[in-house]
Amino acid sequence: MKPNVLFRGQGNGFWAIVKYVSEQAGYTVRRTKGNPVSRLKVLKPDEIRHTLEKCDIDHGAISEEEYSLASRYLHYRADILTHEVEPALMNREQARQCFFELKERINPKHPIPMNRQKGNKRHEAYLAAMVGMLAEEVFGPTNLVNDSQKLAIITEDGSLKGIFSRRFDGAVPDTRDPIAIWEIKEYYGTTTFGSRVADGVYETLLDGHEINAFEAAFSRKILHYLFVDDRFTWWDCGKSYLCRLIDILHTGHVDEIFFGRQVITQWPETLKELQTNPALHDLHHGKAEADP
Repeated sequence: MKPNVLFRGQGNGFWAIVKYVSEQAGYTVRRTKGNPVSRLKVLKPDEIRHTLEKCDIDHGAISEEEYSLASRYLHYRADILTHEVEPALMNREQARQCFFELKERINPKHPIPMNRQKGNKRHEAYLAAMVGMLAEEVFGPTNLVNDSQKLAIITEDGSLKGIFSRRFDGAVPDTRDPIAIWEIKEYYGTTTFGSRVADGVYETLLDGHEINAFEAAFSRKILHYLFVDDRFTWWDCGKSYLCRLIDILHTGHVDEIFFGRQVITQWPETLKELQTNPALHDLHHGKAEADP
């Protein structure tokens, strides 16, 4: 999923309104006896204004157009999560089936990553494996890292100029001077909602801030992709965090998010676009000139 261009260029004031009224009014209409299905909350312009009034926030400088646009965004966010994201999310068995179908077709050369659980809960990291296999299908075994154990770095004329705070799950073509990186949040098999989901959202935001800072400092674009899955974790328990992911997508801290089955339906097309990226061609050309 790529951002909607109508909302991508909005400033800090707009996002402050969106996030503040979402927090104060609530992200969802909770399930009750009279409302058996939890749904995402949307607010009309007057309801946004009223929420700010109740919180003693001066809203006099906010125009009617800004109220209207904020309301349109909240409706857009709820609509896209309900009609595109929720149907795409998988449970563990569905992800397992997709993984084995891809593995049989691609026969990857790279090792299959495992999850970090123990005993009978330990199995292949289905989403991470699918991300890596599809990347390998497009790029081949080289020109990508799909199980990174190293911090990504930025160099210039051979000198070290920057280093990221966290390890990424994958990069193209390498963790040294990547043109694209990705991170994966899969929580298959969980039975409770834990703080690691919130931590995962904030980690992505931190990575986005660092990437944007490096882009500004060194005038180079680093594409930032995020993959998330598990219906129970994200939809049944974590709708508010899905809302925050859509916000992060539109504030420019991540370039594209893939929810569940979108790794199958949309990631291959993004990989093909990435394959034609001029920066990747420049890296190949520079390497060829450096080789004796």
